[in-house]
Amino acid sequence: MTNLASSAPHITDALTFSDLADWGIQPDCLEGPSKSSGRLLYKRPDPAVGGNSPETGLWVCTPGKWPLTIPRDEFCHFIAGRATYVRDPIDGQGGETIDVRPGTCVHFPAGWSGICTVHETIRNAYMLR
Repeated sequence: MTNLASSAPHITDALTFSDLADWGIQPDCLEGPSKSSGRLLYKRPDPAVGGNSPETGLWVCTPGKWPLTIPRDEFCHFIAGRATYVRDPIDGQGGETIDVRPGTCVHFPAGWSGICTVHETIRNAYMLR
């Protein structure tokens, strides 16, 4: 049972949930027209932080490659697919590689930047704060 209008919004089977909104093509793609879709579970308006309130949802993204910078702390639990995140080099040091697959949990701190390459369509439950 899925209930997005609940006092505790929930998706019972996030792996197969298909009522997703089209979130468009990933901007600045280097390879492929990587397309995003998803479902917002919750976002609290918080004018004290310029509209950057806590948000949680389900995100699906098709294969492609693009640069990204994470604007706020983001926690991701990948439940399907495969991708590689390579952090931009810092202070002359090479970039760290983070491989994700089903079951991987990652915390990207605000300001993290690098390249995301989606090899197989990914699906993750995320939380921004």
